[in-house]
Amino acid sequence: MSVVAELAGVSIVRGEATLLDGVDWRIDEADRWVIIGPNGAGKTTMLQILAAQMHPSSGLAEVLGEVLGSVDVFELRPRIGVASAALADRIPRSERVADVVISAAYAVMGRWRENYELADLERAVELMNQLRVGHLAYRTFGTLSEGERKRVQIARALMTDPELLLLDEPAAGLDLAGREALVATLSELCRDTHAPATVLVTHHVEEIPDGITHALLLKQGRVLAAGPIDEVLTADNLSATFDIPLEVSHTNGRWSARGTA
Repeated sequence: MSVVAELAGVSIVRGEATLLDGVDWRIDEADRWVIIGPNGAGKTTMLQILAAQMHPSSGLAEVLGEVLGSVDVFELRPRIGVASAALADRIPRSERVADVVISAAYAVMGRWRENYELADLERAVELMNQLRVGHLAYRTFGTLSEGERKRVQIARALMTDPELLLLDEPAAGLDLAGREALVATLSELCRDTHAPATVLVTHHVEEIPDGITHALLLKQGRVLAAGPIDEVLTADNLSATFDIPLEVSHTNGRWSARGTA
């Protein structure tokens, strides 16, 4: 099985703060990972490394066969799909949904005078329909609900047919109905054998889609456990991650956790 990304002894240090501490991790092409941990654990920092937005202070990070620090990241980044709040903040609110999605083909934010081929247009329509936002194609991004914006961002992230998909807290800010609708869509994506290797970040196990195969628990920049999700998401492991006694259950493909104290 092809290796999509591998971290070996990766640390990130900024001033006096150690954001990641000696992380070892491997992602294979069929993997669907979730990274779970409390606020400040280093989850987003992990995604920034995988997105080639940050280089390790020490250790080795290889993404899509390229070693960070010795590769042109501007050639590497188009092979990686990213959906995050930081990226969403850069999308012009007056941009049409169809243009938000298709402009990813040129790696630009805000359509200008690019010329797109028929294949690009067909790809954008296919993805908008897959993410259930096809009917919003001519709406502006600023008029969408938070859940609709999340779906548009994921469609954009998939536009270039990436080899690695990174989702940073995709359900954050959604109400219950919006969360459940998005998780259902992500479950379909995770179960799709043609979808790219995926890494999703959250700190709520209830947001884990069915189809996620592996889990990594992160606390204070260190990996507490990593591997097949059924082996990692135990009451003992999650209790240690969040410093609170927890009960964990797994029913009909969905996870939940609650305090026992």
